[in-house]
Amino acid sequence: MLLVYNAEYDANEMSILTLNFIEDIPFPITKFIYALCLILLMPEDKIDTLEGQQCPICHKNTCRLTQMDRHIPFGNKEILIYVFSMNCSDCKYHKADVEFAGDRDPTKVSLDVEGDKDLGIMIVRSGEGVIKIPHITTIEGGPASNGYITTVEGLLNRVKKAVETLRDNAEDDAEKKKAKNMLKKLTRIMWGKDKCRIIIEDPTGNSDILSEKAERSKLK
Repeated sequence: MLLVYNAEYDANEMSILTLNFIEDIPFPITKFIYALCLILLMPEDKIDTLEGQQCPICHKNTCRLTQMDRHIPFGNKEILIYVFSMNCSDCKYHKADVEFAGDRDPTKVSLDVEGDKDLGIMIVRSGEGVIKIPHITTIEGGPASNGYITTVEGLLNRVKKAVETLRDNAEDDAEKKKAKNMLKKLTRIMWGKDKCRIIIEDPTGNSDILSEKAERSKLK
């Protein structure tokens, strides 16, 4: 039996966004049962919630603060990551971020995506992290950005959706053509027929690519 899954965590909702399965099953069994078994085998996460907190935007006591302790396997150890969420029920303000346990230096980490085997590599991006995919896009960080935990495939899907929006809204033919070519390249990368390099620069050190093949250096 072969079971492969890809999960993406939304720091806003503290939930799994996607759970995709590929299986070679010698007997009839539903994907739901596989999902249930997978969830039962995952380490239990601690979730703390505070209701009725003051919203930094509307200043009403209608904000919910949530923190989840996320334990992520990496090699022969587990990495503890704190996932934070702030949601106001009145003005609909949202803020989410991630933070590694312990002190971390400003970090630059890069990964060469060389085939579909790299698509499942996990990425942790804090709101301050700047993601660069040369010749494709740059995702800026800052106070207005949200942090998240995803995979290489999840990140490429985020970029793909953004480029599709640019293509659909482009009024200039040259811009539309550029977006179409970018989408073709992204599709080839996700099919394992092309390569790309992912670079994350984070002055807080709270972004990382969880792979032994990732290159890390201190951000200057």
